[in-house]
Amino acid sequence: MSAARAWIAVAAANGFIAVAAGAFGAHALKERLAPDLRDIFDLAARYQIIHALAMLAAGLLVERWSTDRPRVLIAAAWCFFVGIVLFSGSLYALSLSGVRAWGAVTPFGGAAFLAGWLLLMIGAMRGGSAGGAP
Repeated sequence: MSAARAWIAVAAANGFIAVAAGAFGAHALKERLAPDLRDIFDLAARYQIIHALAMLAAGLLVERWSTDRPRVLIAAAWCFFVGIVLFSGSLYALSLSGVRAWGAVTPFGGAAFLAGWLLLMIGAMRGGSAGGAP
């Protein structure tokens, strides 16, 4: 399996998990979590789906664009994945356990998200392309 296809599969798995988590939060956790913890759970699912889509974009672009960009785009996909694990994962853990210490991990996930977006931007701005566009 190519790197592009692997990242597309990882992105799809994360999209699936995010939708399932959102449904779980909206239905199963509705009466079981305090409103503030439910909001935290919802934020985790929302950021997971957003960054699953960003990871999907990176995977699709690796397959489409020329050989001067795949490394930076793969690095972007890794950053989105690490961000999901740290940001969304810590928020899921915090909301389900009530242990506020999990919140200390969240900013590291946010930093990984920012790095991913920056790398995606760099990949998009690099010159030359195969198969057209940018």
